[in-house]
Amino acid sequence: MQKFFSNRKLIILLIVIIVSMGLMAYSVTMRNRKSATPLVQQFGNDIVGLADRVIAAPANGIKGGVSSIATLMNTYEENAELKRQVDDLAQAKVQNQTLKAENKELKKQLKLNKTLTDYSPISAAVLTRSPSAWQNNVVINRGATSGIKKNMPVMVGSGLVGRVIEVNQTNSKVQLISTDNQSANRFAADVTTKAGKTVNGVISGYDKTTGTLTLSQLNTDDTIEKGDTVATSGLGGVTPKGLFIGKVTKVKHDEYDLARSVSVQPAADLNNFSVVTVINREVGGD
Repeated sequence: MQKFFSNRKLIILLIVIIVSMGLMAYSVTMRNRKSATPLVQQFGNDIVGLADRVIAAPANGIKGGVSSIATLMNTYEENAELKRQVDDLAQAKVQNQTLKAENKELKKQLKLNKTLTDYSPISAAVLTRSPSAWQNNVVINRGATSGIKKNMPVMVGSGLVGRVIEVNQTNSKVQLISTDNQSANRFAADVTTKAGKTVNGVISGYDKTTGTLTLSQLNTDDTIEKGDTVATSGLGGVTPKGLFIGKVTKVKHDEYDLARSVSVQPAADLNNFSVVTVINREVGGD
């Protein structure tokens, strides 16, 4: 009896092997004859695809989770940086308000309505600029009706470019800081050194080759270096103090090493501008 069952198992195993080989042969034959995927191959592909999805789902979930965490961390850092900037702006606003209050109180104590740094801007456009006097003058589209007055300084961006010398009702002529007119009313300026000292002088010329202004008639022998800031000094009572002119590029000495002149790179492009800002400034007291 046991022998019968043993032989039966062997027969079943052989049948299974034969059927499997037959199905494989049939699958290969059908694949060669038809363009469609055989049923057995389809079943196998479906099983493999299902297994891939089962394995890939957790992996994609983990990947998505890591990406979400990274995005969350970046957002947190950006929010922290924005909060810090907002805090800095708030601090700057408070500081500005405090300085304004102190300035107002100091003016009150000194019985001044205005100071050398008080001014308001008037925007204007360049109407004409003659090629023959390119470095000397421009005409702007604002005049007396817009509040323009003679000797008002004129700026382009953050840099000084000249001064109003003629005023009509609807336009004005501006003499540029680069003018070669020897009789021009020159700008009084000062240099703020890296040591914190102030050296006064006068803008006395312009070098067309290098495109730099010349600061001369310096009042001290304090060390001036490349990169020092040059601005209007307010001396003479015509031009407000603190209008940015440019940066020092070179310090020159005469042949006897007695006098110095300073080359200044203008903050404004003196050769190319179409819009200017006229500085309306008044000084007064009680």
